Amino acid sequence: MNIRHSLPLPLRVAGPVLVCLILGFVLLPVFVVTVAAFNDKALLAFPPETWSWRWFGRVFTYPDFQHGFRASMIVTAWASLLALVIGTCLAIAVKRLEFHGKATLQAILLSPLVIPHFTLGLGLLILAAQFKVQRGYAIVILCHVMLVLPFVMRSVYVSMENLDERLEQAAASLGASPLKVLFTVTVPLLAPGLFGGWLFAAIMSFNEFTASLFITTQRTQTLPVSMYNYVREFADPTLAALSVVYIAVTASLLAFANYFLGLGKVLNIEESR
Repeated sequence: MNIRHSLPLPLRVAGPVLVCLILGFVLLPVFVVTVAAFNDKALLAFPPETWSWRWFGRVFTYPDFQHGFRASMIVTAWASLLALVIGTCLAIAVKRLEFHGKATLQAILLSPLVIPHFTLGLGLLILAAQFKVQRGYAIVILCHVMLVLPFVMRSVYVSMENLDERLEQAAASLGASPLKVLFTVTVPLLAPGLFGGWLFAAIMSFNEFTASLFITTQRTQTLPVSMYNYVREFADPTLAALSVVYIAVTASLLAFANYFLGLGKVLNIEESR
């Protein structure tokens, strides 16, 4: 018997209405920022009196944003790639091996999910100063790898839960070496989880601000840090326009991943069939 149909009509209607109200409350700032981005005047105003695309042009021509975008791409590319390799190896080890301290290791690796990011950024800043390490790209990439590693591990681990080990055993019984089994059987079967983990790592790394604020310099300043510095000096709708670009690109990537991979399965919020 369907429990929902047994409820009184007001209760059945109240649930969807409440969900819609919550979604509206969450999306209201996005709507306001999107509309404000098309304001022709150099002041944030809602609703705009006149409409213009001028601030979107400034987004792509402002030098600090261009430099920040290049720095973010460098950091994101390396951080997501390293996190993918390290996270995959750790997920396989945690899934397949039994060793002392396994639970502790998992807790440590997943700790960035609950520890405030500024704590990690400040800690790396103190360590870099203590050991007189130059704050170059290496420090920023290391920080981002630590922050996005849990997402890669989670994605790969879920894919491994759905992996039929008998396929690997069959390949090994036919004479395939462990390395050949890994690259011809295991990795192709884990491809959705690997891509999903990499995608989440890339999005999280590109949007990371809190920790980056402590460890970046003028040379390694990422785009979110450039946006923070911009808003300290200007109050025009440029950041609103840039936020719209951020939202559109991120939403497109997630929609792409959901269409081809099924994020529900990757994140283990729905059963694989």
